Amino acid sequence: MITIYHNPRCSKSRQTLALLEEKGVEPQIVQYLETPPDAATLKGLLSKLGISARDLLRKGEDAYRENNLSDPNLSEDQLIALMVKHPKLIERPIVVKGDRAVLGRPPENVLELV
Repeated sequence: MITIYHNPRCSKSRQTLALLEEKGVEPQIVQYLETPPDAATLKGLLSKLGISARDLLRKGEDAYRENNLSDPNLSEDQLIALMVKHPKLIERPIVVKGDRAVLGRPPENVLELV
């Protein structure tokens, strides 16, 4: 089973989903802006991605500036809590298969999971 954390308004997310479908994969689609992941789910995703919370932040979002997320003193848990509160801060798409995950930036990254 493959899961995609998807935002249908994002071109990279749409391209990643289309690429999966072209490969015959029908992923479980989580529209994370409508059903945001909780802190435990985000921690699990970060572990599968092998990156820090800071690496998953969308730095161009208003919520990034409004919450002063460039502050290097913010902890991993604080950043995760802010991503739960403001899911637009989460980089997308995230594609998960088993204990591995990749960011679909570029969309071709997901081919290593197929």
